[in-house]
Amino acid sequence: MDEAQRGFSLSKDGPLDMRMDCERYPDMPCAADVVNTLDQQALASILTAYGEERQARKIASAIVEARRVNPITRTQQLASVVAGSFPPAVLYARKDRLQRSAHVATKTFQALRIFVNDELNELHAGLSAARSVLAPGGRLCVITFHSLEDRLVKRYLQGDDLSNLDHFSPRKQGSGKQKLVDANRESEEVYWLPLRRKVITPERDDVNENPRGRSAKLRAALRR
Repeated sequence: MDEAQRGFSLSKDGPLDMRMDCERYPDMPCAADVVNTLDQQALASILTAYGEERQARKIASAIVEARRVNPITRTQQLASVVAGSFPPAVLYARKDRLQRSAHVATKTFQALRIFVNDELNELHAGLSAARSVLAPGGRLCVITFHSLEDRLVKRYLQGDDLSNLDHFSPRKQGSGKQKLVDANRESEEVYWLPLRRKVITPERDDVNENPRGRSAKLRAALRR
């Protein structure tokens, strides 16, 4: 994740890739493909759904305008495009959970990474596989790192039917005209018994030792 060549970091210049496993899926669209081909509405939908970015339309418009001049192929090039749509005074005005300054492009990078790797559908597939292989009495522990993942895990363990979870997926869809479809909220048989009432979050000492774990949430359940 820290290697510039992987294209995940906005602080290190590298190719705008973001694929977790580009060797396994060489034909899978990378982040550069996404920002240079999808239309403005589709880009805004991605930033809203996967980055929870309030300025999604403004950023999507800036991306479309910039790529008309030159294709966006580098991480810091994209970061500069996003930054250019904001006044200089607010570039680092946002704060993370440790109240540290965060670049305005952070949510854009998160959204593209989730979209490119189809992360939420992959998470759902993993949860479904766990239900299949765990015997009654087996324990499932899941650590999530942002609210989208945590909400999905929480709903799954509560018994919500997520079989129609149709996220904006580049592997399953070919154009920029797809629509985000909400998961079916009808309940199915509950296969899980939560082991704790409340989600487990890191203590301050844990975060000081491993700052990347600051947003981690642990949910555990017993297979019925």
